Amino acid sequence: MAKIIPFKSVRPTRDKVSLVASRSYQSYTQDERESRMDYNPYSFLHIVNPGYKYAKEISGEARYKLVKNRYLEFKEDTIFVQDKTPCYYLYKIIDRDNQEFNGIVAAASVDNYESNIIKKHEDTIASRETVFKDYLKTVGFNAEPVLLTYPDNNAISSVIKKTQEERAEFEFTTTYRDTHYLWLIETEKDIRIISDAFSKMETLYIADGHHRSSSSYLLRNDLKNSNANHKGDESYNFFMSYLIPESELRIHEFNRLVKDLNGLTKEEFLIQLDTLFRIENRGILPYKPTKKHHFSMYLDGEFYSLYLRKTNYEFESSLEELDAQLLYRTILNPILGIKDLRNDNRIEYISGKKDIINLKTKIDKKEFAVGFGMIPATVEELKQIADDGLKMPPKSTYIEPKIRSGVTIYEF
Repeated sequence: MAKIIPFKSVRPTRDKVSLVASRSYQSYTQDERESRMDYNPYSFLHIVNPGYKYAKEISGEARYKLVKNRYLEFKEDTIFVQDKTPCYYLYKIIDRDNQEFNGIVAAASVDNYESNIIKKHEDTIASRETVFKDYLKTVGFNAEPVLLTYPDNNAISSVIKKTQEERAEFEFTTTYRDTHYLWLIETEKDIRIISDAFSKMETLYIADGHHRSSSSYLLRNDLKNSNANHKGDESYNFFMSYLIPESELRIHEFNRLVKDLNGLTKEEFLIQLDTLFRIENRGILPYKPTKKHHFSMYLDGEFYSLYLRKTNYEFESSLEELDAQLLYRTILNPILGIKDLRNDNRIEYISGKKDIINLKTKIDKKEFAVGFGMIPATVEELKQIADDGLKMPPKSTYIEPKIRSGVTIYEF
């Protein structure tokens, strides 16, 4: 059964949390990062980009050690303070579209990850796992939780509702116009209700953070093997997670852009597509699909709809039903010659959160030859693929919510 425990978070003080909180490091352009660090000495970006202080790019073990130094300085300056008793943390986001997310920040069990109680739906890259494991081992903390999802639960919902009747410990709005709230769940009764509710769940699913969770697993193994007195309850046996109910998980698609037609003319390409798809030219008006196994395509200044001819195609598994996999098997690989979705530089991905005009613009500028759109995967598809022990192709889902780094920190 799922094991979730409270922990003593290191957190910014109430007056500085809005200044400390940041998006994930990779989500900023270099200019954005530098602008924030130039004018905000409290940004968490100063911790994860310590070389900025010396106007120098620093990598590897040297960078990890400086990250730890910056983190300790934030603690010494009481920008960060650790809670005295273990708590669960209720984290709420209301985004600019008025979508609301309510989740519990907690420590999830590495044993659950190892035994597949916490299930995965994406492959991980071994080199990235090792790099992040080494990073964690040096810095000794995690500031960006893994996003887990669980079946809606009345007991947990009742604690969330009751907790939100009190004033939030944190409340701040970002420049993205998302408002973030944090409450401490610290009474013994409420902690027990949440822990018991999760203990009755057979499965949790990773929604976002596969590399972070796998790196925590590798870290646990390293520290366990070097600890002659390992008991199983040490902090390295857990990793920080943000758990939200399935009904609040929001999944967006990733659209695909390909730089060329693999040596085919436009007409030759359309003829090959016709084998498996019913094709309709939609002209210059933007078109987005509304059903599974329907795709949009933008080519040579015009939109097309592609409807799968199901009589000519057999679904062999839950993975084959996934539109991202279907597109790969029918078009990207056999026709356009894209075999390695992770590393082929002929393909790029755009989050479906961005307007379809963004895709059109890149193709009109001749940066790419063709683009494809699809509807988002569902929570049910994600779960079924994980249950079947299968893995989605890269960039199959863009999942929200995204909580800010540095608001809660888990030390080990």
